[in-house]
Amino acid sequence: MAGQIHLAIDGPVARVTLDYGGKFNAMSRSMWKTLQTIFLELQTNAAVRCVVVQGAAGHFCAGGDISEYPSFRFDEAQLQQFHEQEVWGALQAMLDCDVTILAQIEGNCMGAGVEIASCCDLRVAKDSSRFGAPIARLGFPMAPKETALVSKAVGETTARAMLLAAEVFDAAHMQICGFLTHCLPGEAWQTHCEAMVKRVIQLGPQSTRLNKQTLRSLPLSPYSYANSAEHREGIDAFLQKRNPLF
Repeated sequence: MAGQIHLAIDGPVARVTLDYGGKFNAMSRSMWKTLQTIFLELQTNAAVRCVVVQGAAGHFCAGGDISEYPSFRFDEAQLQQFHEQEVWGALQAMLDCDVTILAQIEGNCMGAGVEIASCCDLRVAKDSSRFGAPIARLGFPMAPKETALVSKAVGETTARAMLLAAEVFDAAHMQICGFLTHCLPGEAWQTHCEAMVKRVIQLGPQSTRLNKQTLRSLPLSPYSYANSAEHREGIDAFLQKRNPLF
């Protein structure tokens, strides 16, 4: 089986797990399609307030499933379909999702893994994680839209080093360049991820979705929330010195 992506929803928290045993969770074509379907569904689920993207068995994602490449990469039309529809379709679904997405990163985060993490709002990595996109060693470039996505997330200097020198960086570097929200060792990493999820789901869901839309620079009415119940509850709770009931 060419890998799987598991979706588990527990109340306001959805966990999306990349799982391809023996390949450090490399992304197969079927996994890209599943990832798109999952995030299109999560966008319509009003009960979900936080999505955690993680990898199975100690790794986030090691890139693409290279064993599939000979079957389509040498044909221009098939290659374009792969990148423009399958890969970008999944990444765009993540970018369009109004729910807060947390990347819980450990182990290898390479190529496709960096792209998927770049679509997340918050990125927390174990300090032993490794990041890169050394695809030039395979004789092909990163697709244009994917390059723009990664360059914006990791910064142009780091993106150039990844793509032009096949450099692999540690988590400390990725935090310094602004890609990681937090970088922590071992058990502290897991504990911090859990605490961040709890913090996110306690926030007002409407305001969070509006913040994501604003960050995407979509046209919207900037003060349409003025008379919303959430807006009133948040301010009332603060003034009454109690926790808000969102």
